[in-house]
Amino acid sequence: MRLITYCFLLLSFTACVKDKPTMVPKETIHLSVAKKVFIINEGGLNDNKASISLFDPGTNQVVENYYGAQNNNQVLGSIAQSLTYFQSNYYIVINNSNKVVVCDYQFKKTGQISGLMSPRYFLPVSNQKAYVSDLYANQIHIIDLGTNTKTGSIACPGWTEQMVLLYNKVFVCNYRKDYLYVINATTNLISDSIPVGKNAGSLVIDRFDNLWVLSSGESTNAVPAKLSKIDPISHNILKTYTFQLNESPNSLCLNKGKDSIYFINKNIYRMRVSDSDLPTTPFVVAGSKVFYGLGVNPTNYNIYVADAVDYVQKSNVFIYNTSGELTYNFKAGINANGFYFES
Repeated sequence: MRLITYCFLLLSFTACVKDKPTMVPKETIHLSVAKKVFIINEGGLNDNKASISLFDPGTNQVVENYYGAQNNNQVLGSIAQSLTYFQSNYYIVINNSNKVVVCDYQFKKTGQISGLMSPRYFLPVSNQKAYVSDLYANQIHIIDLGTNTKTGSIACPGWTEQMVLLYNKVFVCNYRKDYLYVINATTNLISDSIPVGKNAGSLVIDRFDNLWVLSSGESTNAVPAKLSKIDPISHNILKTYTFQLNESPNSLCLNKGKDSIYFINKNIYRMRVSDSDLPTTPFVVAGSKVFYGLGVNPTNYNIYVADAVDYVQKSNVFIYNTSGELTYNFKAGINANGFYFES
């Protein structure tokens, strides 16, 4: 009787053990010492599939959802717009979710900036302060970097986009106005406006500290796209390059030497900052690809191009050398729109 009871208890215990859930160990990510490349993936509207992918050029390893992997599969939200690194923190602007997610150097979430309407780009202007552009707010948000809170705003009607800081001035693209706005970074006041044409969205600073602004124009209203070269001190326009009416260029980038410009105009084009005319021959032909994001690695001159495919499935990322030859490609998230390169 005692033996039967013992066997029954043993079988019961064994059955209980078998019913316990199996713990699946978290996959370990092994990365090389090479400078990493982060890909900003918008996701789809309202689908909460925004993500940040990581590409390791040292091993060609891809982590398609690096933020999720570092944060227990948390979601970022809807529409990842841009990524900025400053003082050992990553700032991920989530447009449709009205926030900026703050991560440490390991990409683990440490905070969040809320109270934003439809944020686009994040620009630190001092060790304590940053600006955030916005699609609908008609203002630039002022952020306290110590507390990750909005402390004020700068009235700026229209859809504000990319910004750069130079000589204590913040130059702001405005997609709905004809002007590039200039803000005094100390007083937070707009000090000037520079006519650059409709739909200015991206800008860069070349090796000579000249400012280049790309405006996509409005073909339906017969307003051509323009590329403007500007003196950031006098605010004078040094040269204007005008595109054909059926063209809508975007995603202005510079190479490592800051002496060559790249942009998307269906295909990828390249021109030197000393060129007197716009390029007519593509650097990379798109073919059936839908080029949606562009970046140039400042460590080795490689050009990264994102193909949105059909805006629903995962994007393809293609890497080209300075001769325009394809050297590698990989998958990222949905609607990859840009890149951040570790320095």
